[in-house]
Amino acid sequence: MTPDLKYLLMSVVLTFVQVVIAAAAANQTVGLTALAGNRDDLPVLTGLAGRARRAHLNMVENLVLFAALVLVAAVAGKANATTAMGAMIFFWARLAYAVIYLVGIPWLRTVAWFVSVIGMIVIACQLL
Repeated sequence: MTPDLKYLLMSVVLTFVQVVIAAAAANQTVGLTALAGNRDDLPVLTGLAGRARRAHLNMVENLVLFAALVLVAAVAGKANATTAMGAMIFFWARLAYAVIYLVGIPWLRTVAWFVSVIGMIVIACQLL
């Protein structure tokens, strides 16, 4: 497995861990009955539960782009040390983003997100 694909797999695992954390926090906030229902009247999640949900949704949005870049690089035979570095930057920045968001540090969270975008740009530049 190439390093790019390894970091893609690790990013998928990170996304799964984030959804588990978000679900557990939501369960603590609104309870299992509300979560198991149709969620039509689910209250707005605040605090840790809200941050965990938003961090997970942001990861899903970014994972789509990252996965596309890594898979195109793999299929096109353009995966190299630079794309691996971009994938590594993306993963570690996303891990930092998740932790920073859960803790609740706003500006640092934005910096971590921007660093993950740089990782995707590095990969994209190798494809263009």
